[in-house]
Amino acid sequence: MNTRKVRNHILLLYQLLMILPLVGILAAGCQDAPQSSFEKARFEVQQAAEAGALKYAETDFRRAQNMLREGQMEMARQNGRLAPLRNYHQADSLFSLTVKIAGEAAEKARKRIEAMKAEAGNEIEQLKKQLTSWREALDGSLVMYDAESHWSKAEMALKISEKLYRDRQYRETVKAVADGYQSLSQISRILDDYANDAAGKTAVWNRWVRETVDESRKNGSPAIIVDKSAHKLYLLKNGKLTRTFDCELGYNSARQKYLAGDGATPEGKYRIIQAKHNGSKYYKALLLDYPNQNDKKRFAENKKKNVIADHARIGGLIEIHGDGGQNQDWTDGCVALTNGEMDFLMAQASVGTPVTIVRRSEQWP
Repeated sequence: MNTRKVRNHILLLYQLLMILPLVGILAAGCQDAPQSSFEKARFEVQQAAEAGALKYAETDFRRAQNMLREGQMEMARQNGRLAPLRNYHQADSLFSLTVKIAGEAAEKARKRIEAMKAEAGNEIEQLKKQLTSWREALDGSLVMYDAESHWSKAEMALKISEKLYRDRQYRETVKAVADGYQSLSQISRILDDYANDAAGKTAVWNRWVRETVDESRKNGSPAIIVDKSAHKLYLLKNGKLTRTFDCELGYNSARQKYLAGDGATPEGKYRIIQAKHNGSKYYKALLLDYPNQNDKKRFAENKKKNVIADHARIGGLIEIHGDGGQNQDWTDGCVALTNGEMDFLMAQASVGTPVTIVRRSEQWP
């Protein structure tokens, strides 16, 4: 072998020795994409979502989502490089962090859900108790249409909250219960107004009763007193109580009558102006002189104060009539007795007989 060939072999060997380290480096740079890490991170995010993290641990859940997205973008960026130059270390780290944060979000959500479940369940039970308490209070008084309406709204809120609870919508459950409490608070306001109104008028009602008893005693004539709170109709003769009847009233019996269609039984001093032995819608009836001058005056004042609408009518046809015995206040504002009791009453009372209706009275013969 001549000198030239030896020199060429030595040069080739040298070049190989120089290239081998570079080949090793390039070979080390050829990494596989961290697909399994990505799949695990995506799975953990999905598990957190199913655990309710979006609703109950939103901040952590959003962080996990963002980490997963950044990891995907980094992996895609590395996939776009030449194979020897790819480095998935950052993407893999982002996926690992995603798994950690998503797991924490899921755990927070589970704990929050358990806490809210307990809270929602307790709120439902408390609302049930409040509804029962208010039901007893309303049943123990005259019918207040507005209060009954609010009670029905609260009852509906309870039903909605129970359904939401069954559907595991605990945050919405608490909100529905709060709506129920809001309705119950309106009942409290109505009852307070009712009590204040009654306190201011008790003396007037007592005076009406005394005047009616005195008139009956003086004239030796029959008289009728209706005590709405007691649901009693009292028949007097010569100022003495001769018979007591249970009676039923308007479906909105707790208040003074303001206008036609309000379902309230009026409070005042009236007289019988017609005895309907035939032709009454409810067996037999004694028609009262509602509205009298006091009713018309109050009606006009309420219109002036915008308590009632301009187009409202004062109403009429207030009677003591039959078809009672239904054990509830159901009339449009009249006083109802059983048919047998109406037969007896009509044999005692006649046109001109005074009929005094009070919400309640502390005066009695």
